[in-house]
Amino acid sequence: MPDFESSKSKNGFSMKLWRGERMCLLGFDVQHPEPDFVGFAIECRGPKDKAFEPLSNRIAFSYDQSPSKAVTGKRQFPSTEAPFQKFRWIHFPGDPQAGSYKYRATKMHMPKDDDFKKGTSIELDISLDPVTYAGFLDVGFTRNFASSQAFLDKFDGIKNIDEVGKKIIPASADDGLTFQKLSKPADLYEWMGFEAHELLFALLDEAVADKSIQLDVFTYDFNEPDILHRLQKLRSRLRIIVDDSSKKKDGKITGHGAKDSAESTAAKRLVASAGEDNVRRTHFQKLQHNKVFIARRNGVPFKVLAGSTNHSFRGLYIQANNILVFTDADIAGLFGRYFDEAFKDPGHFKSNELSRKWHVIQRDGRPPVHLCFSPHQVTDLSLTPIQGAMQQATSSVLYNVAFLNQIKSGPTKEAFDDIMKRPIFSYGVSDKAGGMQVHKPDGSTALVDFAFLAKNAPQPFKREWSGQKGINVHHKFLITDFSLPTAKVFTGSCNFAPGGEAGNGDHLILIEDPKVATGYAIEAIRVFDHLHFRSVMKQGQRKPEVLKLRKPKAISGEAAWFESSYVEGSQREKDRTLFSH
Repeated sequence: MPDFESSKSKNGFSMKLWRGERMCLLGFDVQHPEPDFVGFAIECRGPKDKAFEPLSNRIAFSYDQSPSKAVTGKRQFPSTEAPFQKFRWIHFPGDPQAGSYKYRATKMHMPKDDDFKKGTSIELDISLDPVTYAGFLDVGFTRNFASSQAFLDKFDGIKNIDEVGKKIIPASADDGLTFQKLSKPADLYEWMGFEAHELLFALLDEAVADKSIQLDVFTYDFNEPDILHRLQKLRSRLRIIVDDSSKKKDGKITGHGAKDSAESTAAKRLVASAGEDNVRRTHFQKLQHNKVFIARRNGVPFKVLAGSTNHSFRGLYIQANNILVFTDADIAGLFGRYFDEAFKDPGHFKSNELSRKWHVIQRDGRPPVHLCFSPHQVTDLSLTPIQGAMQQATSSVLYNVAFLNQIKSGPTKEAFDDIMKRPIFSYGVSDKAGGMQVHKPDGSTALVDFAFLAKNAPQPFKREWSGQKGINVHHKFLITDFSLPTAKVFTGSCNFAPGGEAGNGDHLILIEDPKVATGYAIEAIRVFDHLHFRSVMKQGQRKPEVLKLRKPKAISGEAAWFESSYVEGSQREKDRTLFSH
């Protein structure tokens, strides 16, 4: 079995582990659930642990006191007593360690009210080494937990999270470069930025420390002061292209090209440190939308950082985003050629041969990587392969693509519309109103509203912070058939839209590999679950009742928690079987 999955079945109980990027997805299935079956207890033993410790739940079957006193929103109920009533669970180790994690899952039963009985148990282990492919590729995600109970746990005892929120990121993006970051808790920004933060600053620090490294940078939103400070230290070893797109409203210039924008301020500072010849402003025909670092030695590219993560407060600390770091001379070399051409003549790049085809990098022992650079003269070049992959998918299609609602026509619009109608497992999100929405487990759709749950958190959850104005999901990725050998991942800075491909400086990456696809699939599910809960709460348009675990039907008189997952042909049934086998 591959090193990124592990499975076992026993007495009609199936369990499967899937490796994510510093997280693990556990999938379960029960062939014939007993009437008194009330969920799964999950215990974990990390690489440095001597014994199993139960994962904890935020909710329980009942509370001895009023919920406002008995619960705090924290994970304080051990799953051996408050089992998870879900057929999959994503575990985030508190302090991720390289090495093998062992999980023990136990079916829990309640033959009498509040009387627990353990059923069948399965133990499995899996490596959660942080590097995706050592010496070649590492993928990292931001945490996207600003609107979450986990985020509130970082500020234990804080009564007004909105007041704290004002001190975490600047209210205006243009104030970012002079914004004083919150000092407590000390690890807040690293925690929010998660592995994406680590990968980005590791490359910057490597370049600053190693005088033989030159760095080429594409940047779009740029207001993170710590990134700017490191780039200034590179002095003439830096070349950078900063977006200068702008709009005119009521006679005033706004956007990145405005004189007082953070991007214009950063460009001026970098001219002072790196020299005027090393700094360029452009927007191609529309936007310079890449977020890319290219590291060179003696002018030869050897490493590249790409993806959807902007060099900004929202990009790193609020939004769901991803970063890929390739340590590969051929892949870095293609990005290097792209930068050279854009630095020299961005206005005519769509006529350059680099923009006219997909570039394939394939070597033994490494997954095939395909690269496509925009803007293009023919936008179907980059978008038709996405449509083809979705049409050919036989098992699953998962996606997180910002601004899907803005796609009005073209191959991807047709493909996303079609996937809603096909009998295939698919999940997707967009947190902007419009044509593309959240595809929920029952097959219906709904829009996501972070602000609603911020004001209407059900007990035992605490009131959340909405993360200020702006989108919260900024990913641009799609995965087809993640669990099959034919798995594909499309990712990068591309918005999957014809308009962007015709006018934006962007990159699109296709990776054919189940391990990489699994990591992205788990991220898609993680973000979906986070948002789906909020859309469910929004539907009632009122603060819901206290959340509790369900007792067996014979005790509660209500339908068992698992019944909806056994409706033949339903989305929930597909969910249950896809991740557990």
